[in-house]
Amino acid sequence: MISKIPIYNLNAVCRETGLKADVLRAWERRYKLPMPQRSTGGHRLYSQYDIEIIKWLQARQGEGLSISRAVELWMEIIEAGRNPFADYSSVITPANTPLTAADTRIDIIRSQWLDACMNFDNEKAEDILNQSFALYPVEVVCTEVLQQGLKTVGDLWYSGKASVQQEHFASALAVRRIEALILATPSPSRQQTAMLACPAGERHIFPLLLIYLFLRRKGFKVVYLGANVPMEQLKDTTTAIHPDVIVLSAQRLSSAASTKTTIEFLLDMNIPLAYGGLIFNRIPELRDRIPAWFLGENIEQAIQMVENLAIKPLVFPSHGILTSSLGDVAKRFAEQRPFIEMTVHSELQNTPFESNFIGEADTFFASGLESALELGDPAFIEADLEWLNRFLPGRQLKVDQVNQYLLAYLYAVKRYMGTEGAVLTTWLDSYLSKGFRRLDEKQ
Repeated sequence: MISKIPIYNLNAVCRETGLKADVLRAWERRYKLPMPQRSTGGHRLYSQYDIEIIKWLQARQGEGLSISRAVELWMEIIEAGRNPFADYSSVITPANTPLTAADTRIDIIRSQWLDACMNFDNEKAEDILNQSFALYPVEVVCTEVLQQGLKTVGDLWYSGKASVQQEHFASALAVRRIEALILATPSPSRQQTAMLACPAGERHIFPLLLIYLFLRRKGFKVVYLGANVPMEQLKDTTTAIHPDVIVLSAQRLSSAASTKTTIEFLLDMNIPLAYGGLIFNRIPELRDRIPAWFLGENIEQAIQMVENLAIKPLVFPSHGILTSSLGDVAKRFAEQRPFIEMTVHSELQNTPFESNFIGEADTFFASGLESALELGDPAFIEADLEWLNRFLPGRQLKVDQVNQYLLAYLYAVKRYMGTEGAVLTTWLDSYLSKGFRRLDEKQ
């Protein structure tokens, strides 16, 4: 039997558990657990039972639960007439370096987590997350620490200040934590089912995982299909489970085109369709090309939209969508692409052009251009080109290389596509005239 006689003061409990006094006070104030007795002078007095409760809650956090969910789980076990210590006997080691009171601002926590990730310090990064979940709601930590933290890592990589290994380390750690939180959520309490997927070609899953987690925490049933789901398989799964709403997430131009194709493929199923992702924030005009509900520009709007559609199903009024397509031009471009790229390589042979750049440029530019044509306007790729022009200096590469490459591409498209490629050559010529330096004018 664990003693319930109050004999420990607050400082002693802090030393025993590794938690700061502010954290313990916050747990008591917000969650009423533990609830220490008070001395005649008003000081907190804890029993060994109180200390074991704290350690039990820490253990659940180590398994991925938020502090609020850990408290709920404790209460559920108690209300069921069972002993939480018997059901869960393991206790994690408390954090070695607990956050101080001055370090509990969410931006400070995010900065500390990023520093740990940049140094590949898995234990420290996990400790910081454990303590942040003790101080803030799950949604706040997931969006302000993990989501914003990953955005910062991406920006650092973009500017050449972080390696791809550091970006992958942080992403993997964040994904593991979200997956652990999902596993720890209680069983769904609602009847509505949301089906989530990334369309074919899209492999960035973190934004969709956040939606998965937040919907589960709201009690929804969620069928999560993950990355790179072919539209035929998506339709088969839809037929099998009859979800109340389908959500697609896309981060790149190519997957925006895949989203459009997939949604058009699913329209006849008369199920609410929604989509979102970074690319639709970067290029808002794309929203006019997708016959489905746009989730919004942040996670809060996305969750609200999915919830509304699941509870009150609405089929999107597609009459407001721009249906212009350049699919025939895209097909012709794909057919001529080998000859175009061969000519581009030939044109750049006698220039101070880095040969290893050409193959990467071919893949990047051609796939983006095909996607832009499928979406109805080659100008959609301009956002990616502007991104590339800002990206290159951080890699000690010259922006002039992009100018040279595009000029050679313009010449090759004119040569092999003729009037069939007029929409491409008109756009390329216009884009180059905005300020790109030309080497030689080719007619």
